[in-house]
Order: sequence, then C-alpha cells, then structure tokens
Amino acid sequence: MQSKLLLTFVIIYMNTLFKHINQGEVYRRSDLEYYTTAIDRQLAQLIKGGKLVKLNQGLYYAPMQSKFGVVPPDDHLLVERFLKDEDFLLISPNAFNTLGLGLTQLYNTMWVYNHKRKGEFILNGKSFDFKLKNSFPQKITREYLLVDLLNNFESLAEDKKNIVDKLTRNVLSFNMDALMKATQQYGNGTAKRIIKLIVRKVLQHA
Repeated sequence: MQSKLLLTFVIIYMNTLFKHINQGEVYRRSDLEYYTTAIDRQLAQLIKGGKLVKLNQGLYYAPMQSKFGVVPPDDHLLVERFLKDEDFLLISPNAFNTLGLGLTQLYNTMWVYNHKRKGEFILNGKSFDFKLKNSFPQKITREYLLVDLLNNFESLAEDKKNIVDKLTRNVLSFNMDALMKATQQYGNGTAKRIIKLIVRKVLQHA
C-alpha cells in the first residue's frame, strides 16, 4: 500500500515537473526545483529518459527534435541561463574574416563579453571564453567588429603588417563617423593608435 502511494506521489511530481519543461529551452536546476521536492532524483530520471540533457553543472537542455536530429540549444539562450544575466555580447573571432582584410584563421571558440564571469567554460561541448568588459554594444556592427579586431590584435595568429596595409587601403569602406565613435567608446590603446595613424594617413592623401 505504502509503495503504491509513494509511486503515485512520484508520478504526480514527475508530471508536474515535466509540464513546465519545454523543448528547446535551457534550464538551471534552480528553475525547476520549485515544482518538486525530489529534484535531483527526477532530473536523473528525465536525463535517463532523454527528456533533458545535462550541459554543465546545474544546467540542462530540453532537446528539440528536427528531421535532421536533435537541434542544439541556442548559444545566446545557453549563455543567458549560464550567466543568469541578459547583459552580455556574444562574438566569434571568426567574424573578423568578414571584414575583407585578408584574415583566414578559424577559431573553435566563442567570446562572451560580460560583467560577471571570466574564464573558459565548455557548454554543450562548445568552448565559451568569458571576458570581463567595462562596456560593449548591444549588437555587433562592422565598425565595432574592426575595433574589436584591433583590441585583440596582439593575440591573433595573423600577419599584422598585412592587416594594417589592407586596412589603410580599405578604411574608407567603413562608416567613418561610426568607426570614430566605436573607437573612442570601446577601443583600447592599440586600437586607438592604429586607427588614428591610418585615418591621418588616408585623409592626408584624400
């Protein structure tokens, strides 16, 4: 009798918890413990049943299926749940290759500019490098991307002289007002120095 009663309560709690889990969502353990008094046991059961995937300590994904298989969690949502904060900027160093400056290196990581955490974390098998920044824009523009490239100039495995030469020839393809503003607002010493030298040189020959 007692075992049947216990099983009934387990089923009720599992149903209550499962009703609050939506495919494609990322959850923290603390998000789900409101719906059950046996959170760890039920999380283990949901993982075993394929209803949840453990991404990191205390972080879970409710997998969404497509005709091609399991859809991975959205990077932005994943980082938001991990940080417990919406104030961050996701940027891939591979995006520098789109600036037309001859960059070719590929990087197997995402950078997360934020105000709370620092260090490299593996989330769902992907590398996220969390970097503390005083300020960053809400979205990435081409001009900001150039400034960020120059902010990270010394650490990139690229031919730096070639980049500066190509930027000198192509700087006027950028919105100059937006570039000046992004440089002043987000540029470090290296970025400001390079942009000033290039702009002065280009304007003298304009």
